[in-house]
Amino acid sequence: MIAIVDYGMGNLRSVQKAFAFLGHEAQIVDAPARLDEADRIILPGVGAFGDAMAQLRRRGMDAAVTDAARAGKPLLGICLGMQLLFARSEEGGDFEGLGLIPSAITRFPERGLKVPHMGWNSLQLRPCPLFDGLEGEPYVYFVHSYHAAEVNDAWTAATCDYGAPFTAAVWMGNVFGTQFHPEKSGTAGLRMLQNFAALKGGD
Repeated sequence: MIAIVDYGMGNLRSVQKAFAFLGHEAQIVDAPARLDEADRIILPGVGAFGDAMAQLRRRGMDAAVTDAARAGKPLLGICLGMQLLFARSEEGGDFEGLGLIPSAITRFPERGLKVPHMGWNSLQLRPCPLFDGLEGEPYVYFVHSYHAAEVNDAWTAATCDYGAPFTAAVWMGNVFGTQFHPEKSGTAGLRMLQNFAALKGGD
């Protein structure tokens, strides 16, 4: 079972419908114990980092998500969900994240470009199981004002250019994240979700 974590701030139904289209059962769960039943976990998110972490903690889902990830279950964070995987964010202050990716989230600097970064942009892919079968520089859909503070060979799985390269996807062991929305990114995004659904624990 693929569990989609409901903490009151996620784009849940579109992710669930994308997996259903691909032929995979994905259940929306809001209780920590339900993650014990899951084979794979999706952490979506729309909104502010600090509010999202407060909701995860209030529901006990912060520890449940990190425990599942450390037990080897594949975990995919989407948009704000990817940012929550990081150690900290400066969005609206200084907030502690789940700490699965050892870096921080920061706002796009002023470069004469519109913030939020919204719409379709191309990816520069690095080797990653999420991108199996994809070639070239696929276009995906972004909506965000904050991003990973660095591009790091230890966990950056894809970059995108918006005035300068930034980390658009992450991969560390069984932990994955996309700053873009694969469920809104057409054929390329669906391929990524299909690849994630095919992962086994410990991959």
